[in-house]
Amino acid sequence: MLLEASSKTRVLVLCTGNSARSIMAEMLFSTIGKGYFDAVSAGSQPTGKVNPFAIAQIEKLSGDLVPRSKSWDEFSTSETDAIDVVVTVCGNAANETCPVFPGQPKHVHWGLPDPAAVTGEDSVKHAAFSNCFLFFKEAITDLVTELDNAENLDVYSAMSHIAKRFEPIDAKQQRGLNASA
Repeated sequence: MLLEASSKTRVLVLCTGNSARSIMAEMLFSTIGKGYFDAVSAGSQPTGKVNPFAIAQIEKLSGDLVPRSKSWDEFSTSETDAIDVVVTVCGNAANETCPVFPGQPKHVHWGLPDPAAVTGEDSVKHAAFSNCFLFFKEAITDLVTELDNAENLDVYSAMSHIAKRFEPIDAKQQRGLNASA
């Protein structure tokens, strides 16, 4: 999928609950990558509300963004704009059987531990959300830099290349270890 100057890559960021990781990634794609990406997010079992710690991170980008927790069913109808790339950000969503999304999208996995699963003091929870947010921010910033510096770059290949930095973190998560260990 080569990126043309006149078109944006439509990205669907998936997570189970659509309350934290996928919402933060959607907002980052929509702000940092706004020239390249049209981003939405959804969950297989959405919580129906955005985690307040995620909202605190999103507010760093812009006070104008209004995230909403939603089901992936919203994006699997024939009336929905075609999706180019599905980005899963949790192991559960990556391993679930997804609905058929319009456009025959490609898939890339950018898995991070769930900051909403962190327990303890608010400062510990805030740190977990901040770390997750900053990891996505760095990845999307690097992706945009690659796109800025290349002609006819294959967006999916670039996203897949960046996904490699998530693999060690996701492997720890799969083994049940804390990502900071």
